[in-house]
Amino acid sequence: LIDGFFFLLTYVDVLLLKLFVGPEEIAQYYAASKTLALVAFIYFAVSSACAHRFAEYHAQGDQTKLSDFIHTSTKMMFWPSLVMVGALVLFGKYILTLFGPGFEHGYPMILVLAVGLMARSSVGPAERLLNMVGQQRVCAMAYAGAVVVNIATLLLLVPHLGPIGAAIATACAVVVESVLLVVAVKRKLGITMFIGRGIFGRN
Repeated sequence: LIDGFFFLLTYVDVLLLKLFVGPEEIAQYYAASKTLALVAFIYFAVSSACAHRFAEYHAQGDQTKLSDFIHTSTKMMFWPSLVMVGALVLFGKYILTLFGPGFEHGYPMILVLAVGLMARSSVGPAERLLNMVGQQRVCAMAYAGAVVVNIATLLLLVPHLGPIGAAIATACAVVVESVLLVVAVKRKLGITMFIGRGIFGRN
């Protein structure tokens, strides 16, 4: 169910774009969003590498080790993602030209979508943490909320703004997803899962 919501969040923008814009604009948007898959790769790699450690420390009841490793995993995700996003901001337009003439018009969408991806990376592998400590229902609800926000904002913005509206809607939904996951981790585990957690104290 969680994966279903995640993939819906990933592809609903393209599906709804089809109702309002032509294939050329859809192609530009799709190229921009898939170029950012380089950043998403970091998310999946870190999540997969950290999952078993979350389960281990939780099963041991070692809150200190769990909290410290959460902070470490968040840094492992955030800083490489920031570097990759910086590279795409600098070279994204040139990468899009590799798809063919006209695809460089998708560059502004890279900038907008990158905001959402950085929000996701700033909370680390929160989704994987919740799943590994038995809080998968809460995680599913967070993703469901993000999907609802995404669909609502897509229907509101795409008819007026086209592909850039889809990018804004998707970025907003990912920010909402990230906030909901942070709240869920804080309420269920008492840990602030955020790259700037030092602002809020040790946890």
